[in-house]
Amino acid sequence: MEAAISTMVSLFKTYAGKDGAAGTLSKEEFQNLVSTQLPNFVKLSSDPGAIDQLMSSLDENNDGELTFSEFWQLIGKLATKQEGLS
Repeated sequence: MEAAISTMVSLFKTYAGKDGAAGTLSKEEFQNLVSTQLPNFVKLSSDPGAIDQLMSSLDENNDGELTFSEFWQLIGKLATKQEGLS
């Protein structure tokens, strides 16, 4: 489990650092991460409207970017849904 957490943190940092703000994911960074890393879990990952809706549902402070803790909510939701725990 430690390796999985480390991988998630590394992926977040890799995608978040592409526009210069290493601590958050912009909409474009989020869309790139979702479409490349979660294409089977997040349906319509190539649809900008779906990405906007998903991102705004995670963006608790409404600043247009996702912190790691905001992004982590998505991972929790996907894992819960995948394993039928919801």
